Order: sequence, then C-alpha cells, then structure tokens
Amino acid sequence: MADSRDENVTWLTQEAYDRLKAEYEYLSGPGRVDIAKKIEAAREEGDLRENGGYHAAKDEQGKMEARIFHLRQILDNAQVGEAPKAEGVVGPGMTVTIRFVGDDDEVTFLLASREESGAPIDVYSPKSPLGAAINGKKIGEKATYALPNGRQNTVEILEAVPYIGN
Repeated sequence: MADSRDENVTWLTQEAYDRLKAEYEYLSGPGRVDIAKKIEAAREEGDLRENGGYHAAKDEQGKMEARIFHLRQILDNAQVGEAPKAEGVVGPGMTVTIRFVGDDDEVTFLLASREESGAPIDVYSPKSPLGAAINGKKIGEKATYALPNGRQNTVEILEAVPYIGN
C-alpha cells in the first residue's frame, strides 16, 4: 500500500473512482468507435485539406485520447478511501486553513485531487505550487512557494484537520 504522502498517489472517494472508471471505460470503448465513425464519414466527403469536419473529428479524437491517458494515470495511481491522516499535519484529504504572511487574510480549502471537485469547499491540488509547499507541514509552520509571476509568497499553517464532508 502506498504512503499517504506519496506524490504519485491520488486519493479518491469510491464515488469519484467509480465515476472516473466509467468515463474511462466509455471513452476507451464506445467513445473510440464513435470517433472513428465520424472520421471515416468525414473522410468520405473528399479532399482532406479543406474538410473542416474531418479536421474537427481528428481534433476531437486527440483530445479524447489525451483524456483517456490522463484517466488511466489517475486510476493506476488511485487509492480508494481516506488517506491516513494525522491531525495538525497538512496532507491530502485535510481541510487546511492558512494565513498569508504580511496579511490578515485567511483561506480554508480541501487539499485533494481536482477530481474531488464535488466538495462544497474550494479544492487545491497537492501538486499545485501551494499544495506542494504546504504538504507535510505542521500547524504554526510557514511555507514559501512561487507565484505564476515569479514572485514568492509565504503562508502560515493555522489549521489542518481531516475533511469530514458536508
């Protein structure tokens, strides 16, 4: 069994796992057949250089294959259930409250896979710059991470408790 801090593990609820598995099975089976039929029908319309339907179908096929690959990676690395949690330590499956250093603003969010986006609070990925910086930190510790503009931002961990849902 994988360690809860393993960055390759994606912790999913049974519901999220089942939903992703069903999507994967559809796309890699009937979805592939449907797109192949669209491509063939468009190919029969003639000159491929000026055939918008053909190019649109090929583009759709590329996006679908990328989604199939992504889903396969998630499912291959998924652990179903709850990540082992230690209250006071930031990790996947924890509700985390942080304060931006130099500011009084506090933010509370669930640190989890984006595939858990059905949560009633904001979800931050453990693989995001902020998520990676705070993962494993304890209450009272600070973490610095890079913003998209290249600047550094520092946060202080105020709370880390197991997510209990609604």
